[in-house]
Amino acid sequence: MRIVINGFGRIGRTVLRQVLKLPETEAIDVVRINDIAPLETCAYLLKYDSVFGPYPGEVKAGPGCLMVDGREIPFSGKADLGDLDLTGVDVVMECTGKADARETAERGLGAGAANVLISGPSAAADITLVLGANEEKLGDFRIVSNGSCTTNALAPLLRVLDDTLGIEAGHMTTIHCYTGSQPMVDAPRGPLERSRAGGVSMVPTTTSATRLVGKVLPQLDGKISGAAVRVPAISVSAVDLTLTLARPAGKPVNDMLCEMFAGSRVIGFTEDRVVSTDMRARPESLVVALPETLTVGERQVRIFGWYDNEWGFSARMIDMARLMAAR
Repeated sequence: MRIVINGFGRIGRTVLRQVLKLPETEAIDVVRINDIAPLETCAYLLKYDSVFGPYPGEVKAGPGCLMVDGREIPFSGKADLGDLDLTGVDVVMECTGKADARETAERGLGAGAANVLISGPSAAADITLVLGANEEKLGDFRIVSNGSCTTNALAPLLRVLDDTLGIEAGHMTTIHCYTGSQPMVDAPRGPLERSRAGGVSMVPTTTSATRLVGKVLPQLDGKISGAAVRVPAISVSAVDLTLTLARPAGKPVNDMLCEMFAGSRVIGFTEDRVVSTDMRARPESLVVALPETLTVGERQVRIFGWYDNEWGFSARMIDMARLMAAR
């Protein structure tokens, strides 16, 4: 599979780190990185990472390329992908966070790429897909949104529980680390609470996952409410989910969950009393914390799980790109 990474920010760099770790039998050819930031800056930010640590190899800027462990990856700084020749590219990883307009989302196709995968919610996409929830709807769609990190954490769990026991209603709170959308010091933003310094306060806010779950799983539209609290942590977030099931589980909920997701790449489990930093660089979309599961009566259940909102989401970007390229 031949990919282009357009936008070398948090997700673009994390995708590349994971691709470079793949065994030769699963190798992905990154044929180009495109970002409007200077090449030297991009090389520095790949080499030194405040979340994942220094890259365990050699990284430097070369003439028109990013050099990683002796491998030369062509680098360009075009604001418009249409200025590049992407003939033969299977998937453009659209990681700029700016593909909200159809014209922007289509630029990779116009340059010759076969598919575009957007690393976030986008009204410009043909469809929003989440691995483990609705990837069977891929069909011939060429511009796909990979949803949000929280939607990837939540939707696969909801899909299986609804298919198995039915869901009458539920509420999800994501306890989410701060992101680049928040200021480091108090500064004007849209919602007043989002104008406050992200590194010193817990900030109650909204989450796009509430809306996206209804798109990914239309049968649950209007049944799941959601909210977010941004917290002063640099990485790893959590989902706190309470559901009213249509039918009793008939067995301990943890046993049922472990059976449902045995061998899953998407949902993992931990029996340990862990904290958020212990979950850094976990590749699953969600890691269910089994000691936190609670039940009230026969049909109400509380499930708590961790997700590395950068590493896990980037792993699903790679998985979804493989699906798209394999058609």
